[in-house]
Amino acid sequence: MTELLSLLILAFAVSLDSFSVGLTYGLRQMKLPMLSVLFIMSCSAVAILLAMWIGTTISALLAPELAETLGGILLIMIGLYALFQVYKKPPIHSPSLRQEKVLMNVELKRLGIAINVLKKPMEADLDDSGSITGVEAILLGVALSLDAFGAGLGAALFGVSPWLLALSVAVMCGVFLNAGKWCGVWLNHSEKLKKLSFLPGVLLIFIGIWKL
Repeated sequence: MTELLSLLILAFAVSLDSFSVGLTYGLRQMKLPMLSVLFIMSCSAVAILLAMWIGTTISALLAPELAETLGGILLIMIGLYALFQVYKKPPIHSPSLRQEKVLMNVELKRLGIAINVLKKPMEADLDDSGSITGVEAILLGVALSLDAFGAGLGAALFGVSPWLLALSVAVMCGVFLNAGKWCGVWLNHSEKLKKLSFLPGVLLIFIGIWKL
């Protein structure tokens, strides 16, 4: 029961960014076809499975107690970084009122497109068609799976089932994308939801402390 609860909380935490992205698209009246949602869900599931395969390989070389402790520490670090991204002050020269919510701020040249999609979800619409399809959906899926990869690596170290976590993250990712899009259609702005932007980081820290 305890393992199932931590699995669900972890899946919830790493899937919340999908709600923000869906909200952005809903506010801009952009289309997100079900096939694209399935692509994005698949990317998240694959990222979790890959990360947990790496984590399981590492944990096999460590004592069980040490592996679980390291997994908890890793989740705490990811959670603290998420909180830092929420509360750090924006640069003075950058207008923040009209800017899309920053979900991740990491500079990786080889993943520049994916990272930029996370920073500004509207840029996933490469052809300005008003719909996220094909390659655009894959890019968005890769961007949303980056957080899931780090959390999956930590989760593997304290013995969470890879297949259950991958399935949970994929399902919640799809649910939050659609829920965010639906909310965006009905909301004129997202200021009220910004008060909850700290939640993913807090949840990851909570799970990490729980597993220490």
